[in-house]
Amino acid sequence: MARSNRPLLRTLATLCLLLPALWAVAALSIDAAWAPWPGLACALLMTGLLAWLRPFRYALAGCGLIVIGVIAWWLHLAPGSERDWQADVTRPPRATLDGHMLTIENVRNFRYHGADDTDSEQHWETRRYDLSKIIGLDIYLSSWGPQHIAHTIMSWRFADGPPLAISIETRKERGESYSAVLGFFRQYELYYVVADERDVIGVRTGHRGETIRLYAIAGRRDGARRLLMGYIKDINALAAQPRWYNAFTTNCTTVIFDNVQHVFGVSKLWDWRVYANAHLPEMLYEEGFVDTTMPYAELQQRSDITAAAQAADGADDFSTRIRANLPVATMR
Repeated sequence: MARSNRPLLRTLATLCLLLPALWAVAALSIDAAWAPWPGLACALLMTGLLAWLRPFRYALAGCGLIVIGVIAWWLHLAPGSERDWQADVTRPPRATLDGHMLTIENVRNFRYHGADDTDSEQHWETRRYDLSKIIGLDIYLSSWGPQHIAHTIMSWRFADGPPLAISIETRKERGESYSAVLGFFRQYELYYVVADERDVIGVRTGHRGETIRLYAIAGRRDGARRLLMGYIKDINALAAQPRWYNAFTTNCTTVIFDNVQHVFGVSKLWDWRVYANAHLPEMLYEEGFVDTTMPYAELQQRSDITAAAQAADGADDFSTRIRANLPVATMR
């Protein structure tokens, strides 16, 4: 190897190592609960290796082994199920299927008071759903500030009863708040909120000040049923064994996309809008899964249910009122 090329190769190798090394330092700093210093020690050790160990390839190899060791440690961090949970995520849902009758325990149906969602009447219910009576599937996108990020919620409509909404969220402990940065590490357990729409949608529009759009999904009823059963499988598995939430790999949209892609045959194997998920309706529009009889900009405007949800806050007919003026896709 020509000596003139060595500085360039060293620079390239160092840059390739930089991102995983930074991640390893951050993971130790955030997820190593036993002491505050492991991340700093890791950073100093790798810096020392790069500065003093020669040949340089030995320094790179040493840093690589440190990163691999951190990854192995991080992957073995175990999520918990016995913590001092916030009231709205205390009870994990569970479901059983008897023929086409689905029974779900711990369906959340809280009533919220005051300026935020901390003051609530707690109601956990057992509800039964006839899967042969599915008539529609909807997706909600809730925005609270960032232009490119939203929270996604799926909801199934039935001919003989209220919709069933499922929101994939973090299971936060008392006093804990969500951080977009911490969401990339092992700080939050995964939680499926199975709830009445008046609860899970109303708390966002009426008490958290979020903006929500609702899009009806076109497709086949058997596809909507298979999608729901995929969720139920995950819900029961999570009740038996906790899992970590991850803002990149296991979040409210990636799980939805994996299921929808499998059940409905989305043509895109990957799309940047799955991660910048405020743009997800645009992808659904291109795929023909939402109403395409009007321009996309008009569909966006008509799908904003924020004002309707605020007006219907707490009402028993909440789900009917928020859909009063929406484009409705017909499921076959």
